[in-house]
Amino acid sequence: MNKFKYIIVGLLVFTSCLKDNDDDLLFDTLEAYVLNKPTEMGAVIACAASDVNTNDVLTFYYPETGAVNIRFYETATAQVDKNDFSNYKQVVIQNDPFFNGYLGKFTQASIIEKWIIVTYELDNEIKISNPIRSKQNTKPTVWNDNVSINQDVAGMPNFTWVDNSFGDNAIYFQVVSDAQDNLLSGTYTYDDHFQYYDTSNVVLNITTQTPPLLITANNYNFTLMDVSEDNWVNWVILKTFEAQ
Repeated sequence: MNKFKYIIVGLLVFTSCLKDNDDDLLFDTLEAYVLNKPTEMGAVIACAASDVNTNDVLTFYYPETGAVNIRFYETATAQVDKNDFSNYKQVVIQNDPFFNGYLGKFTQASIIEKWIIVTYELDNEIKISNPIRSKQNTKPTVWNDNVSINQDVAGMPNFTWVDNSFGDNAIYFQVVSDAQDNLLSGTYTYDDHFQYYDTSNVVLNITTQTPPLLITANNYNFTLMDVSEDNWVNWVILKTFEAQ
């Protein structure tokens, strides 16, 4: 009788553990997670770069207001079908605020190049990024401060950089932030220039409020990402400048 009690107790504990980890067991792959659920592909703005000092893979994403359950999925290698969600498994890795939380950033030490997808839930839908191809070994991201800043128009600096210097540019992402790294404007252009805050050549805008006027003699930061068609960042420009 005592032996039978132990068996029952063991089964109850085992069942409890299964319930606690039920989601992990069911949604290990992206395919299982999105099965029979409303989804929107390409709805998460995301890209990845390699860190200049550690060569870690940094995956940046823009979480829309109200986004919850942000997840990171990856393939085992890059030699798989990037569009087959069964190849993507969820990985729990470090997730930090970027530009004081306006963006998010996953940091991962990895020597293997892979495909990456970021998801979150919003408005009862699973939002899914386009696949990101990490290239930390074959094409590590170049970090520098090579940008020209023309301030002939007070409070509206015009930033210009070398166009498509790595041969596979799809779009440019620009951020102007203050000295405390608060994002003032976040824009995308196909052109090799952007003027704060002229949106005439902006093709995608993640700026949610009208940017403030730049204050003369205050320091600001300009960040540029040269993003390839497979969402790898070829080039990052970081430049501090004084408003004139």
